[in-house]
Amino acid sequence: MEPNPPTAPVRLQRALGLMMATAIIVGNVIGSGVFVKPRAVAQNVPDFTFAALVWILGGGLALLGSLSLSEVSVLFPKSGGNYVFLREALGRMFGFLWGWVEFWIIRTASIAALATVVTTELHNVLRAILDLPPSSGVMSFWEERFLTVAIILVLGAVNVRGVRWGGWLQLGITTIKVGTLLTIILLPFVLRGPIEPSGTAPQPGNPTLFTWAGLGAAMLAVQWAYHGWMNVTTVAEEVARPERNIPLATIGGVGLVILLYLGANIAYYQVIPHDEMKNYASVATEFCRRLLGAVGGGFAAAAVMCSAFGALNGNILVGPRLLYAMGQDNLAPKSLSAVHPRYLTPALAIMVEAVWSALLVLGVAALTQIHLPVWDLSEHREINLNLPPGKATFDVLTDFAMFGAVIFETLAVGTIFVFRVRLPNAERPYRCWGYPVVPAVYVAGLTAVAVGTVLTQWTEAAVGLGFIALGAAVYGLIYRFAKR
Repeated sequence: MEPNPPTAPVRLQRALGLMMATAIIVGNVIGSGVFVKPRAVAQNVPDFTFAALVWILGGGLALLGSLSLSEVSVLFPKSGGNYVFLREALGRMFGFLWGWVEFWIIRTASIAALATVVTTELHNVLRAILDLPPSSGVMSFWEERFLTVAIILVLGAVNVRGVRWGGWLQLGITTIKVGTLLTIILLPFVLRGPIEPSGTAPQPGNPTLFTWAGLGAAMLAVQWAYHGWMNVTTVAEEVARPERNIPLATIGGVGLVILLYLGANIAYYQVIPHDEMKNYASVATEFCRRLLGAVGGGFAAAAVMCSAFGALNGNILVGPRLLYAMGQDNLAPKSLSAVHPRYLTPALAIMVEAVWSALLVLGVAALTQIHLPVWDLSEHREINLNLPPGKATFDVLTDFAMFGAVIFETLAVGTIFVFRVRLPNAERPYRCWGYPVVPAVYVAGLTAVAVGTVLTQWTEAAVGLGFIALGAAVYGLIYRFAKR
């Protein structure tokens, strides 16, 4: 009796075309930043000219990075993105450290935060439809949190069913997002009636003077708005014709985002003066209220909700591919590298990431509801220490993680220099334009951001470095165990 032939291993499917890959870039980058970060920019620069310059420079850095990283991703069109690049260029430990920081905080906290934004803005849309005052609620605190968890788990299930499902969903949401931003860009020129503040506008304070520290703070805010442009490299193993589609999607997607961001800010400044803009938490909401009246608040909430939902799906789509790649290298449980035999997706990795993100939502929500008694020695009395509301808490988590993200993402772009030396004769269907100046300018610019974080936000930098050091200790234990 002849033995059965060996079964071919189940592999990921190259099902993402150019449009879907571009939608992953645009959908991951455009979240809430374009709606709220103009306030932080206005608080730190003196006028619109500097504000526009900051948005252009921030986008320019992202574009330089995309030009550089596209060459590296074409050399290694595999799942994992930065993990693969750092592993191949600098060793397994650097790949593990990126995965350590990315999974436990950066990606999952971002998923939790984005899902919270979705349900919060959905609540605002329902309140606007039902014409309820801001103090009224359609859902209770815990109902909103359980809805947040349900959204994360449902999107996880959608992406388990196939990368094409997640890709088509991302393409549809991104199309709506782009249409929403185009509407915002055109509104001031279509509605040329009198523009009045909604209610009583805050009195402008002292004018903002130009300082290099202020310019750096504005650049940091804009970098957050552009963050996520390299996410398509994480799913490179599922991109059709990666040597062509990854560079086109990355460079084209970043270019489209720059145009949309700049156009939206030009529109904001047509309606809201610079000195007033610094007083509004959501510039887009005030912008829509001034042009559309009461219905404008609902429209702005729907725009933010749709934008956050697209970024949420994009993160759930690309994030688990890191766990998949680490499982293949035995730097994470091997079961995470399993591919579903029917759906051809890393199903377990997707659900692990979704469940951990959902637990973050519930855990932080529980902490916000607990009154922690703390004894105030200075006044000899007991006080209650309350954590900030869920949304702000997630902002704190991602702020702490951003320092590590900047370090490793800058190193990932810098691997282009290593591979040019180590693999000089490797086939490169795409070569970085302007090498070595383009990647050098990007690395220098992001290094300046990291140094600025150490100087101005040393607590975040210290926590980020501490978490990286903890990851190095964990890697040492895993590597030592694996050798034995």
